Amino acid sequence: MKSFNLPMVVLLCSAALFGCQDAKKPTINSTDVLHENQDQLTQIIIYDVFSPPVASRIYAYTSLASYEAIRFAKPGNESIAEKLNGFGKMPQPENGKQYDYTLAASKAFCTVAYNIRIFSDTVLHRYEDSLENVFKQALAEDVYSRSIAFGDTIGKTILARAKKDMYKETRGMSKYLGSDADGKWQPTPPDYFDGTEPYWRMIKPFSLDTSSQFRPMPPFPYSKDSNSLFYKMVKDVYTVNKNLSDSEKTIATYWDDNPFVTQHSGHLMFANKKITPGGHWMGITAIACRQSNADEVKTAKAYALTGIALLDGFISCWDSKFYFEYVRPVTLVESWFDNAWTPYLQTPPFPEYTAGHATISGSASTVLTSLFGDNFAFHDNCDSAYIGMTRDFTSFRQAAAEASISRLYGGIHYRASLDTSLIHGAMVGNCLLKKIGMN
Repeated sequence: MKSFNLPMVVLLCSAALFGCQDAKKPTINSTDVLHENQDQLTQIIIYDVFSPPVASRIYAYTSLASYEAIRFAKPGNESIAEKLNGFGKMPQPENGKQYDYTLAASKAFCTVAYNIRIFSDTVLHRYEDSLENVFKQALAEDVYSRSIAFGDTIGKTILARAKKDMYKETRGMSKYLGSDADGKWQPTPPDYFDGTEPYWRMIKPFSLDTSSQFRPMPPFPYSKDSNSLFYKMVKDVYTVNKNLSDSEKTIATYWDDNPFVTQHSGHLMFANKKITPGGHWMGITAIACRQSNADEVKTAKAYALTGIALLDGFISCWDSKFYFEYVRPVTLVESWFDNAWTPYLQTPPFPEYTAGHATISGSASTVLTSLFGDNFAFHDNCDSAYIGMTRDFTSFRQAAAEASISRLYGGIHYRASLDTSLIHGAMVGNCLLKKIGMN
C-alpha cells in the first residue's frame, strides 16, 4: 500500500503545488490543487477500507461539490448538480465580489468529505489546514474569508441532498446471507463473508430514473445438463483459469482492484489494502486531465462526471446483482469439476450478475470518451504505487474492455455476464451525458 505519512504528504504538497513570487505571496496552481485533493481522498478511502459502492458515493458527492464551486473561475460553465436528481438550485457568488474559486472548491470538497462518511477525518483536516494556510498567505483577508464561506455553503448544499439519498437508512438493514437454491449466490471461500451492500439499489441515483432503468435480461438459467448454455458457461471459466497465459495473469492482477484481499497463514488472517475499481478510474481521469493540459474547470468537471458515472453504475449494477442473486463460478466449479480449484483472484462477497468492474468501466469510459475523445491513448500508472504495475491503452474503451475480460481471467465472472455488463455500463454513462446535455 502507498505510504500515508501525512507530514511528508503536506511537505511535498506545498513544494509541488505552490511556487513563490516572493516570501509573502506564493503562487498557486489550481489544477494541481484539485489533483492533490483527489489523491488525498483516494488514500483515505484505501486506508479506511471502503467497499467499492461506498467509495463511489464519496467520489461523486465530493467531486460534484468541487466543480460547483470552481466552475465560476471561467465564464459560461453551467451547473451540473441542477440538472441531476434532487439537487435544486446551487449557490451563486455575490456580484462584484472577488473570490478565489480554487480555494472555494477545496473547501466545498472537504466539507462534503468530512460529512459524507470518512473515518480518517483528522488526516484530512491536517491536509486542509496546510492547504488553507498557503491560500491565506496568497490572498487578501476578505477574499480568503469570502471564498471559504462560499465553498462551505456549496458543500452544505450538496450534503443536503446526500442526507436524503437513503444511505443512512440502509446502514441498519439486515445482512444478506445468500440462498441454498440451485443457481443462487452463496457466500464464497476463503472467508464466506455475507453479501456486500445488499440494499445499494435503494440509494438515490444522480441521473438514472430508477436503479432498475437498465436492468438487463435474466442470465442463463441454472442447468446441470452438459449441453446447456449455463453448464458450458461455468466450464468455460474453469477451462480458461486452468490454462491462463502470463499475459492473462498480468491483466487479471492489474485490474483486480480489490480493496481488501484477505490472506491466511495458519490460524492468522491478514489483508492487503488496494485502490478500489472506482479509484482506478478516478486515477485514469487524473491522467487524462494532465495529459490534455485540461484547465481547472474541465479537470473538476471530469472528476465530477466520472464520479457520478461510477456511483450510478454501481447502483444500477447492484440492482441486478441482488435481483437475480446469481451464483459465482467458484461455488459450482468446486462441486462440478474440481474440488481443489481456486480462482486466480479472490472472489468478492456479492452475487455474480451483473459484473461490477465491467459495468462501472463501461460507464466511466463512456464519460471520459465524451470529454477527451475516442482515440485518447494513455499510459496508466495510477495504480503503480499500490501494485507496482503500469499499462498502456489506445483508448478508454480499450481499457474498459480489458478491465471487463480481466474478471474472466480471474475466475470470478462468466464471459456472458461481462459482455452484458460492459454494454449495461455504457448505457448508464450515456444516460448521464444526456441528462446534462452532452449527448
